[in-house]
Amino acid sequence: MKLVVVSTLLLMITSCAHHRDVRPGEETHKVIIQTSSKEEGSRMAISQANHYCKQSGKQPVFTEEDQKYTGDMDEKSYQAGKKASDVAKVIGGTAYTLGGKNEKNAGGLIGLGGLAADAALGKGYTVTMSFKCR
Repeated sequence: MKLVVVSTLLLMITSCAHHRDVRPGEETHKVIIQTSSKEEGSRMAISQANHYCKQSGKQPVFTEEDQKYTGDMDEKSYQAGKKASDVAKVIGGTAYTLGGKNEKNAGGLIGLGGLAADAALGKGYTVTMSFKCR
């Protein structure tokens, strides 16, 4: 019985998660996504629109797309910060995985610093796509 309840709850949670950013309209729907990169946001928006329309046996027809930087600092500084945090995460992870005891400790700290910087920078882009299901 517990397995049935857990399975049902898991199915309900994951089915909603596939298009959680879709704002349904009468005829035109919108997907609004906060993301770290425009490209990632566009892919996520398209994926959610596809899933949303697929539930009614239709395909999305995109009518409008808008990608804009909405972060707190200037966009070039944001992008530089994101690159630096990515580098820190890779270097830290590599040192942690391949290094000796001292390198593991340093790598762990560098990796955590990269994660903290990434979290502090947040999601600087907003991607909005309008679509109809046809």
